[in-house]
Amino acid sequence: MKINAALTAALLLAAGGIAHAQQAAAPAPSWQQGMSGDQSTSTLHPLAGLVTGRPASELQLGKLKVPPGFKVEVFADGIPDARAIAIGDKGTVFVGNRNQSNVYAIVSNGGKREAKVILKGLNSPNGVLFNKGTLYVAERERILRYDGIENNLDNPPAPKVVIDGLPQQPGHFWKTMAMGPDGKIYFNIGSPGNIVLPGYIQASISRVDPDTGKFEVVATGVRNSVGMDFDPRSKKLWFSSNARDWLGDEGPADILSMVKYKGEEHGYPYCHQGDMADPIYGKLRSCKEFAAPVHKLGPHIAPLGMRFYTGSMFPAEYKNNIFLAQHGSWNRTVKQGYNVIRVVVDPKGRVIKSEPFLEGFLTDEKADPPMWGRPVDVQQMKDGSLLVSDDYNGVVYRVSYSK
Repeated sequence: MKINAALTAALLLAAGGIAHAQQAAAPAPSWQQGMSGDQSTSTLHPLAGLVTGRPASELQLGKLKVPPGFKVEVFADGIPDARAIAIGDKGTVFVGNRNQSNVYAIVSNGGKREAKVILKGLNSPNGVLFNKGTLYVAERERILRYDGIENNLDNPPAPKVVIDGLPQQPGHFWKTMAMGPDGKIYFNIGSPGNIVLPGYIQASISRVDPDTGKFEVVATGVRNSVGMDFDPRSKKLWFSSNARDWLGDEGPADILSMVKYKGEEHGYPYCHQGDMADPIYGKLRSCKEFAAPVHKLGPHIAPLGMRFYTGSMFPAEYKNNIFLAQHGSWNRTVKQGYNVIRVVVDPKGRVIKSEPFLEGFLTDEKADPPMWGRPVDVQQMKDGSLLVSDDYNGVVYRVSYSK
């Protein structure tokens, strides 16, 4: 018995040692991948939003700046983790979540706007898209459709599955969507980590036929696209993408790019910003093999939602411009971004100029946190005004224009 007891004790100690070793060898969070040895003590970290959001009365609206003739106001508050925006045929504004599990509808109630939960218990429903009476919702591993939902906001129909079995991954798991001229849903599948060799359909832009469920990869080497839209003139797909972290304050640049043909390769993880070889994977491929970005947006500004403006409320020179939300940097000593920019592009896909449009969220570029709000998505309303979501405060703003 004593031998058995001693053996048992030894086994328990060994098991404890193995467990401790496994614990010590546990992989770092995906955002820490790619850190060099001298960055191990870095205090830089991703910025979390306010879990419950913040009421409009507590916002620093007076700090926001827009060009002359434009006006910015709170469209709706009470939407914690407000992310992607979609507009229904009847004007309902749908808003998704990334770190929470709800989809909201902003509706008019007694002459006042109200944000109410219409779908709950979903798995990171970041992406929302509305088309021909149907609301599409992108979760981590699938895309759902809710037909006729605007007529049943208080009792939404049971969802139908468009596609399932997408990677259940760490890292960049959230999805955004755009409806293509071909009637197919285009969406991102991000890289599972900061700088890793992705699987076949990871770090890509793909598409699915909403009626048949047929899936196709459209472009590869796209690390983390959280915004995409089609140029109304050329019908080409444009997208924003976040470059890798931990290569210093000045690079690589986040990008705005365009897909010229199906199967096009955009460089990740071998090449960043079109001309910067990765220190880990760059020796395996040449930057010359990949499509170059249309425009370098700057290092660590985190470009997210983008839309081509097709409305008539704004001045004529804004027609077919891109509005792009920059979520703002965390992997940088001196922070930047935290705004919405206007990018003027010609019909041939060339950037003429890029300039701030909505700014004032950044308050102290060296503070932690350095801002009081973070733009996520931009969406045009039927009257031509522009909605901007803010996941830090759980708010949607409206930008309008009058002479």
